[in-house]
Amino acid sequence: MRHTTPSPRTLWTMLLALAAGFALSQAFRTVAAILATPLQAEFGLSAQALGVFAGAFHFAFGVMQFFMGIGIDLYGVRRTVLTAFPMAAAGALMAALAPGYGVLVLGQVLIGIGCAPAFLVCTVFIARHFPASRFAAVSGAVMGLSGVGMLATGTPLAWLVQAFSWRAGFMVLAGACVLAWCGIYATVHEPAPAPGDPKAPRESVAAAVRGFAALFLVRHTWGIVALGAVAYASFITLRGLWLGPLLIARHGFSLVDSGNVALAVSLAGIFSAPLFGRLDPGLARRRRWIVGCTLLTALVFAAMALAHSSWLDVAAPLAIALLSGYIVLQYADVRSAYPAALTGRAMAVFTMSMFLGVALMQWLTGAVASAAQAQGWEPFAAVLGAIAALLAAAAAAFAWLPAPAVARGSP
Repeated sequence: MRHTTPSPRTLWTMLLALAAGFALSQAFRTVAAILATPLQAEFGLSAQALGVFAGAFHFAFGVMQFFMGIGIDLYGVRRTVLTAFPMAAAGALMAALAPGYGVLVLGQVLIGIGCAPAFLVCTVFIARHFPASRFAAVSGAVMGLSGVGMLATGTPLAWLVQAFSWRAGFMVLAGACVLAWCGIYATVHEPAPAPGDPKAPRESVAAAVRGFAALFLVRHTWGIVALGAVAYASFITLRGLWLGPLLIARHGFSLVDSGNVALAVSLAGIFSAPLFGRLDPGLARRRRWIVGCTLLTALVFAAMALAHSSWLDVAAPLAIALLSGYIVLQYADVRSAYPAALTGRAMAVFTMSMFLGVALMQWLTGAVASAAQAQGWEPFAAVLGAIAALLAAAAAAFAWLPAPAVARGSP
């Protein structure tokens, strides 16, 4: 039987293996920014169809959080991620071989299902095996490391697509999924109970579902969900969908040039998450920081919408990436808002709101872009303005809706 208290080195080895899966999830959710132009050229996609393609991954990812949260609470991190992740490889292979738009979207759905537990298993593993005082810092470090996935969908993916095709990008990602699954299988083993410890009875699936649904009866869940649906979605919608088309169509950048900007944005995001993890101000001020960062991000999006400046459209995404790390504070807020027994499901609710929010925002901004084009307006200004408005509304909801009792108390 494995030792009941793994060493710090063993814990970090397991966490890094899980983070490899999350890095691939990051890659998949940001491929659309580089693949948008070649996909539009090959399949004749409208802006709205492109939004559906990008959003399909996030919709499947978000819906599956319900099942992944229950799976983690009932069957553990290892079994849940090993069961789901092969779907990501299968979806990537399907996308690479897709003869048309419908199969391409179906591949995105399969990838979203396969990647659904990717970050959730990391956050639950951290919550269970690291001290609560280190949750934000360790989560930030993992988010930073997983940014390697976004780096891969910058210049490297742009070069691969330009040298070969967009299909080659999906083939490479499918192979990387297989390697990551093997790494998780070989290294991740959750600690067994200590000899003599009473074994807790396994909760039934029906009871787990009721417990999941009960979270939505908690008043402070709605503020968390409202902001969760918009904050991360704004960054991913820019970095993962509109950044490449904006730079290419608005300023005449080449595919590789836009890939270089995407790479720089990804690097900024990598440093942002660990930074915010270390700067976590604690319970008393954390929520004020979250609202402030959300409103500041909204202002940057508004500036991009109003000004048609090439330097601003390069600098502003970098600023948004640097601010995006405050999502670590949101996870820490969720971690402190619910009892330990509900950690898996609470994180799943938050993650579900995040990625359903990404799917909705990518679909909505695609529709906004198409409507703007039909009126003869510049589509990117409409898209960026809509994102700014959504961020401002979400910040207001988070500030005005009921907060957890722990957040109203002392740190």
